Amino acid sequence: MATFDRATSIESTLRLSARSEVSAFIVMDVMRKANQLENAGRHVVHMEVGQPGTPAPRRALEAATAAMAKERLGYTDALGLSVLRERIAQHYADWYGLDIPAARIVVTTGSSAGFVLAFLAAFDPGARVALPSPGYPCYRHILTALGVEPITLEVGDDNRWMPDVELLSNACSTRRLDGLLLASPANPTGTVMTRERLQQLVGFCRERGIRFISDEIYHGLTYDAPAETALAFDDTAIVINSFSKYFSMTGWRIGWMVVPDEAARPIERLAQNLYISAPTISQYAGLAAFDATSELEAIKETYRTNRALLLDQLPKNGFDRIVPADGAFYLYVDVSELTGDSVAFADRILQESGVAMTPGLDFDPSRGRQFIRISYARSTGDIAEGIERLRRWISENARRSQDTDDSVCH
Repeated sequence: MATFDRATSIESTLRLSARSEVSAFIVMDVMRKANQLENAGRHVVHMEVGQPGTPAPRRALEAATAAMAKERLGYTDALGLSVLRERIAQHYADWYGLDIPAARIVVTTGSSAGFVLAFLAAFDPGARVALPSPGYPCYRHILTALGVEPITLEVGDDNRWMPDVELLSNACSTRRLDGLLLASPANPTGTVMTRERLQQLVGFCRERGIRFISDEIYHGLTYDAPAETALAFDDTAIVINSFSKYFSMTGWRIGWMVVPDEAARPIERLAQNLYISAPTISQYAGLAAFDATSELEAIKETYRTNRALLLDQLPKNGFDRIVPADGAFYLYVDVSELTGDSVAFADRILQESGVAMTPGLDFDPSRGRQFIRISYARSTGDIAEGIERLRRWISENARRSQDTDDSVCH
């Protein structure tokens, strides 16, 4: 009994670190609930997670099969297979007309590892990094876990949901900034930054010694003009990209970074110690995915169709305040006329209609209860089914609200 008491006493004194007290990535919680409903026999339309509904392109699957048959699939260099790094360098020449040496390319375990490596290499604890809000929540969560302070740049209609030099300058006037991180196309809004504004922001950061980090994982997924890379304006920018979105390879956990010359070796040392190397089989698959353009462009056309369908049908069902969506595969919708709590609103819709969507609180802690994010990365049939379920749910709750003199969600 004494031994048990002692063990209990020791256990009661153990504590988890403050770093572990980051907020949840809400979309993953929503996906878990949706999966639980499916496991219980319900059919769920997934419009919550930013995940293509298609598998990896055929060439990538064939390359992975061949690698399993012929390759040892051991560790690679921490920076990645040299042939893949060379192919990524060629990608920058093909898409952007840029000459990027393969020595500046780091293959990572998804873009998530790229963010960790970039933040560790660029910022010491106590640094301040500016982020647009709404924005991808894991930026601020990873920074917080690493002891770096995220500084919110609140964007909206007046600056077309993207930071501008005036907003950044105002933030700099009240505190020191060490970094700026932004994505174009953006998550959750899908908006794309103009070439002129991106060039101005990059120049502002360069002049003031602010590290510019560009999340370009949705490049390739624009529906008018292509997105610009920050590398067109500054070789000291750190760019993070991934095979997850345009290349339809989320679960393969493979991405890459383009880093300044002087950062390559420090990031290599970090990668050696934190990850050893990205998954070898995924590197071979990613290499082949660059040759699957026709298949990938066909998938993109499905997104274009889905986007048009939602933009046409959502306003007819009360979802009529949609942020301009130029790219990615998201719509960010103001639902404040339907609910005062998008978290409860999205949960009710999931439970009662089987449509999973992400509450805006994931992306904007101050205004997010007014918004939801809708992903249109699934098949057109799924999106049409989701729209019909939402129509029925809104109609049923409108009738119920009339009977109880209550709002749709309340």
